[in-house]
Amino acid sequence: MPELPEAEVVTRQIRARLLGARLTSVWIGREDIVREGYATESWYQGATLQSVNRYGKSVALAFVNSHDCRYVVAELGMTGLLLFPSVQVKHPQHVHVRLLFEGGSEPELRYWNPRRFGRLSFLDKAGLDQYCTRRFGLDPLSASPQDVLRLLGERRGRLKALLMHQQAIAGIGNIYANEILFRAGLHPNSQVSQLSASKADQLHTIMRAVLDEAIRHGGSSVRDFFAPDGTEGQYKRQHLVYGKAGQPCPNRCGGMIQRLRGERSSYFCPHCQPVRRKR
Repeated sequence: MPELPEAEVVTRQIRARLLGARLTSVWIGREDIVREGYATESWYQGATLQSVNRYGKSVALAFVNSHDCRYVVAELGMTGLLLFPSVQVKHPQHVHVRLLFEGGSEPELRYWNPRRFGRLSFLDKAGLDQYCTRRFGLDPLSASPQDVLRLLGERRGRLKALLMHQQAIAGIGNIYANEILFRAGLHPNSQVSQLSASKADQLHTIMRAVLDEAIRHGGSSVRDFFAPDGTEGQYKRQHLVYGKAGQPCPNRCGGMIQRLRGERSSYFCPHCQPVRRKR
């Protein structure tokens, strides 16, 4: 499932190849792939792509037409991909939207989503603001240590669950939550209320470092993720614990990586990530 690093890679590739291009045509293969704003589709034809930004795990394309600005927001969901036309996909019948451009490095951007857990939304500025307010909390790439400390002070429950709660911290899913917690030496079931200020500051630093490194490596292509140009993310080679149950701890502590089953499996080293009381 694409998370923040994968969405950021998608954003940067589209920005590099299509910024300033003119949208000449919009093809929608099935109406239910559009969550909001289906009736406004015709407005976008002839509009210019002004900017591309990431919000949580979503990618927002901003178009300008006659001094008005509107957005196409793509949820990547579990299997959603934004792809350039040179990329060959399995089951091409699941390309549900095509955006045709002129004046860019690519002639087209396609939205491929076989399981349809994600959707597109056609939004004005007020709609985008509501979309972001409703869905996303702090962005971990821009949040300050004080922002994270304040959030932790306001919350209760398990730390891993909080990292994955999109309305609290936007963009982190199961892969990166596991990797962040291992590097921080924190058990997935650690209670948020037991985290000291120094540990909270360390968590912020490691969270930024892991996400930045993942972006540099093109994200993690664990199952279905490909960048718009078809390349696979190589950060999976840097995973220390995710999917590695039964393997020796990479810290060489003598422990073995364990898998804690739940709604989303947790991978951790019980020696390096004990449940600690506040210190």
